[in-house]
Amino acid sequence: MKLSVVIPCYNESETIVALLNAVQNTPYTKEIIVVDDGSTDGTREILSKYGQMNPSVRVILQPQNMGKGAALRTGFGLATGDIVVVQDADLEYNPKDYAILLQPILEGKADVVYGSRFQGGPGRVLYFKHMLGNRFLTFLSNLLTDLNLTDMETCYKVFRREVIQNIVIVSNRFGFEPEVTAKVAKMKDVVIYEVPISYNGRTYAEGKKITWKDGAAALWHIIRFNLDPFAEKNYVRPSSDLPSLVMNQRKEFVKKYGDGLGGGDFVPHARKKTE
Repeated sequence: MKLSVVIPCYNESETIVALLNAVQNTPYTKEIIVVDDGSTDGTREILSKYGQMNPSVRVILQPQNMGKGAALRTGFGLATGDIVVVQDADLEYNPKDYAILLQPILEGKADVVYGSRFQGGPGRVLYFKHMLGNRFLTFLSNLLTDLNLTDMETCYKVFRREVIQNIVIVSNRFGFEPEVTAKVAKMKDVVIYEVPISYNGRTYAEGKKITWKDGAAALWHIIRFNLDPFAEKNYVRPSSDLPSLVMNQRKEFVKKYGDGLGGGDFVPHARKKTE
């Protein structure tokens, strides 16, 4: 069993090395794919150096800031492991929780696992309004998907690779969370589990980035991907298309911009059907 840990990263120079070390210390066979989304605080340089010193860490440098969803889309396309783990770069989510996250899949009980911050795991107490917002968005998502999740917006989402690589992700920013939830809920014979995780939330002074605008956008995406019939055009992709899609994107970018920066690679996105 091999993991693909996909890490979207934007301006996390203070935390990225500690996070990567923590992921590397987990007792699993794995590949680590870090997608820097146009950082301007020195993160790119840190990642390039880290990638050169750690061959098991693949560093992808996006040409510009496009958002979390865009970074994950790139990472998912490059994943080769049996199980794909989404890991934020900010140390709010602890890689020590991989054991509980992976258990339902390893036992053959689930195809997708969400790690919930609201099921009783230890967590830093912060931002009552954020908690209310998360609960409301999860409630609305559940209402439209007929799921009973407690934390739709969680970073920790774990997939069998064939599940996530057969979903077309079109959201570029934080719309990824409601989009992937809506699309997974519509997939036949896909079993979803939810497990409790720990959570060490940051303050805005410590670097937290999500704002009320992202919450409003999430509300729109919940409605869009659950009720808009045109959204179904971008539902699933034949898995056989993935290798050619990734390679064609790579060739197009290298032809226009060159072959990357430092120890990383540039991987562009297909431009159609994005937000």
